[in-house]
Formats: sequence, structure tokens, C-alpha cells
Amino acid sequence: MYHKTRPGANVDGAFSRCYNGGKKEVEGWKSQVSFYGKHIFAAVSPPVRRKKDWPEHFLLVNFGLGEPLASPRVAVVVELYPGRFTHHVLVEREEELDEELFSFLAMAWEFGENKGRGSKAPHGRK
Repeated sequence: MYHKTRPGANVDGAFSRCYNGGKKEVEGWKSQVSFYGKHIFAAVSPPVRRKKDWPEHFLLVNFGLGEPLASPRVAVVVELYPGRFTHHVLVEREEELDEELFSFLAMAWEFGENKGRGSKAPHGRK
């Protein structure tokens, strides 16, 4: 069971900068909040598992790109299948929801919108 919220909800307001004015939808599930354009491009959730050196309390922001993103903010990158890398960023404090993180999410939105169309978008695959 989930509850769908429309653009304009509080959580969506914080992430609206990454949509570039395109189609968007936010779904609140029991275990995560998912962000969609044509495809899911990001999710926010409490951690299921916590590595020993990670903080005790944080939210996990996950997003997909066509190649690994080189940033010290990215805690884990996993290649789910060729040309699809899931990135995990730990967010401990509200001020970490900053322009850099939103730029990552904007790239993920762009990647999702152009998926399978030979995207030349940042971090897209040809």
C-alpha cells in the first residue's frame, strides 16, 4: 500500500530543482519515497543496512546514472547492469540537501528521461 502525492507536496518542493520543468511524480511508500519522470530516477529511504564507518542516523539518497560519478559524497556505486550505475549518498543534516546533490539528481532525471534513446545527456550512454 502506498500513498501518491502530486507535485507541490513538501518533499517534492525540496527536489523540484532537479526536474528541469519536466514531468514529475512523487510516490511515498512504506520504506522509501520514489521520484519519477518517465522512469524512477531517485529514491530516499532510511538505511536497511549500515556500514560500520557510516553515521548512526542518516537518510540514503539513491539515483541512477549512465556512468560512475566521481564525488566524495557518493558512499557506494553499484553497476546493476551495463550502463546503469546506482549511486548512494548519505544525508545526515538538512544542509546536505544542497546544490551539489540537486545537480546529481538533475543528471539522474535527465538520464532517466533519455533512457534507451542514445542520450547525449550528462552521464547518458550512446
